[in-house]
Amino acid sequence: MTLNVRLSPSAADTRRGVVRLHPEVLDALGLRPWDAVALTGARVTVALAAAADRGGPAGVVLVDDVALMNLGLGEGAEVGVAPVRATPARRVTVAGSRLATAAAPPEVIRLALTGKVFRPGDTVSLLPQDLAPSTAAHAGQVRSRLSASIGTTWTNELITIAATDPDGPATVQPSTVVTWRGSPEPAPSAPAEPEEVGPAAPPSPVAPTEPAVPVSDLAGSRETANRLAEWLRLSFEQPELLHRLGATARLGVLVSGPSGVGKATLVRSVAASVSAELVEVTAPSIAALESRGAARRLQESLDRATEIAANGRNCVLLLTDVDSLLPATEPPPLATVALDALTAAMNAERVAIVVTSAQPQSVDPRLREPGRIDRELTIGLPDSATRVELLRVLLRNTPLAADVELGELAERTPGFAAADLVALCRESAVRAALRHRDNAAEPTLSQHDLIAALSSVRPISMSTSDDLRTGGLTLDDVGNMVDVKQSLTETVLWPLRYPDSFTRLGVEPPRGVLLYGPPGCGKTFLIRALAGSGRLNVLSVKGAELMDKFVGESERAVRELFLRAANAAPTLIFLDEVDALAPRRGQSSDSGVGDRVVAALLTELDGVEPMRDVVVLGATNRPELVDPALLRPGRLERLVYVPPPDQHARAEILRSAAKNTPLTPDVDLAAVAADLDGYSAADCAALVREAALTAMRESLDAAEVSAAHLDAARRAVRPSLDPDQLATLQSYADSRR
Repeated sequence: MTLNVRLSPSAADTRRGVVRLHPEVLDALGLRPWDAVALTGARVTVALAAAADRGGPAGVVLVDDVALMNLGLGEGAEVGVAPVRATPARRVTVAGSRLATAAAPPEVIRLALTGKVFRPGDTVSLLPQDLAPSTAAHAGQVRSRLSASIGTTWTNELITIAATDPDGPATVQPSTVVTWRGSPEPAPSAPAEPEEVGPAAPPSPVAPTEPAVPVSDLAGSRETANRLAEWLRLSFEQPELLHRLGATARLGVLVSGPSGVGKATLVRSVAASVSAELVEVTAPSIAALESRGAARRLQESLDRATEIAANGRNCVLLLTDVDSLLPATEPPPLATVALDALTAAMNAERVAIVVTSAQPQSVDPRLREPGRIDRELTIGLPDSATRVELLRVLLRNTPLAADVELGELAERTPGFAAADLVALCRESAVRAALRHRDNAAEPTLSQHDLIAALSSVRPISMSTSDDLRTGGLTLDDVGNMVDVKQSLTETVLWPLRYPDSFTRLGVEPPRGVLLYGPPGCGKTFLIRALAGSGRLNVLSVKGAELMDKFVGESERAVRELFLRAANAAPTLIFLDEVDALAPRRGQSSDSGVGDRVVAALLTELDGVEPMRDVVVLGATNRPELVDPALLRPGRLERLVYVPPPDQHARAEILRSAAKNTPLTPDVDLAAVAADLDGYSAADCAALVREAALTAMRESLDAAEVSAAHLDAARRAVRPSLDPDQLATLQSYADSRR
């Protein structure tokens, strides 16, 4: 089962080797609380599964920072969760800091590992697993012995599982022999068969280097790769030319771009193309450690790179997700040590440092000072043509059915990065394998497998956002509303479908639309249909959701909203109840929060950096309360009135609502619609629903809904449209013409 990973908000769960799953997920996987599960991300780790709050989201697994480090992922990524059997270990070899190795006896480490599950390569905290009832009793003994051995810093100590016998997921029992790596093995009490010891994990968080792909396969990033290759060749092969021209051979590059776009893959490919060795370090793994251990491990990686260079070989040090190690806000004391270490490493010959970040604005500005990481390359999200090329590369060795149309698939994947397309191909392969399980024919991947995989693969750029599901709706499913649909098509779909026409005429496409009208008349339905017609990502935000009582937090939420939209483009930002987000300035009593949010929203709409393939749509029942500055040209410049449904529209709404409801021959929906003056679209749908419930009240075996049931439902469902509000909205619409 694939779930989104999030950091657990509970301090009681931190570093206990426990993850939290929704009770429904536990049932679906056939798990009981405190069973072992395997989590698959960039690498595989194991943990104990406990029940999360039943009121929380079902599609989320709550983990701590150590589990994230073991997975090699960031918060919001997707992980595979599956049951796993952990076997009692005969022998466990561990590695740790110099202090822990010298001070903590193996027997104390065995007690700290009791009640946990782990596998070789995992990083484990010494904090006892005292959450399960069966292990809570020994927690006090573990704490006192660790405190006596290591001191007050024992709670920050992490150890690495170097090897287990047998290999694989394991638990510690009273008979398990635990040893520090490199220490003498205890003499066995009886002759034992020779045993194989698994490969020891390195103490430093050096990421396993993936095979480099050829630069020719970097669809959409070849120009960026060639630029980086030119810099590396110049620095490694012609340093004297740089010195002669007054420059230095040191090279520090920041590669930025949305998550999953292939930043690390590009660096691996370029390093291989220039015959340079690669030392890859995952910054979040270092940032999760206490300061002393983190500084030591970073220095170990830098020493490894300089040692390679000292032996006459070119080396590229890749530090991924550097913003987690060097944050711009409240940088930890480790940041200064890390910056000094990176600067010293850059002074070595034949060493180049490349760092990556999906949030370059969140990186400590000191890192980008001259003489450090002072060059920058950016990788953008692939467009439709690039997605086609990426899919061809990913599927070139896969047997495809004759009906596969990669162009159609690319059109259905707006906002997908390279990692998303990899996940899509993997999921479609699983579906094809399930389809061919009992089929002796040659297995192939069909178009249906690829399209069906879209239902379970979500773009990384949307993984932390509340997107609006279209449900397959298009504007063709919206009855009547001809003028409204035409306005939305011109404002939103034309710039995406016909960009050449706008360029030829020398005009900028509209940036936003304000939909206003009485409640229940289909504004949100129109947005869903519009997103389905244009195959766009939609970020849906209630106006009040961006308000925060803390100074600066609301403005930050607005900036992050537009950044997520840009990373997932083409995107619609749907601001429901926009009058709550952008009220008239100077008329609220919220200590100026509303005014600052309006200013932030205006800045994002027409700031220095133009929006591309991002359209903002606001919806409100009270357009007169929206700040006028938001409605001028260049912002929400198109105002579209969504009127209440007339008789013809009400009939269409009733037919749509009753399409799955069997009706008796005496039901005339057109006649019913004629008598529903004052009913909104939501009222019409509620009328059909109430009629079906009325039939069920008469008999639970009822098979049809009759005219009598509709008449009874009309007495229960009353019109919700307010005549005074309708008159006010109509007057406002007339004044805007």
